[in-house]
Amino acid sequence: MKSSDNSLTPMMRQFFSMKSKHPEALLLFRCGDFYETYCEDAVEASKILGLTLTKRNNGASAGAEMAGFPHHALDTYLPKLIRAGKRVAICDQLEDPKKKRAMIKGKKGLSEMDKM
Repeated sequence: MKSSDNSLTPMMRQFFSMKSKHPEALLLFRCGDFYETYCEDAVEASKILGLTLTKRNNGASAGAEMAGFPHHALDTYLPKLIRAGKRVAICDQLEDPKKKRAMIKGKKGLSEMDKM
């Protein structure tokens, strides 16, 4: 998949754009109160960290693999990835997730991910 694929959600386009710039890194992508990994990164992270591997509706016909953990657990999980020899890139949100959640509540008809 490419970041220019119009079938992807804006967030997934952003993920693939960052991944194309840093293909050697495992991306931890901040999404609200969680750090999430997608596709091959999710498969690797789930094995190393013992996380459940799930699927995320990314806007395309097939969902992308996803694994994640609460943002406050970063200090627990990041050292494990580094000790496993992984280069990690942390993609954080620029706006306050709590303010974003309050803005989202007022919009109807869109999922939380579509509004990001």
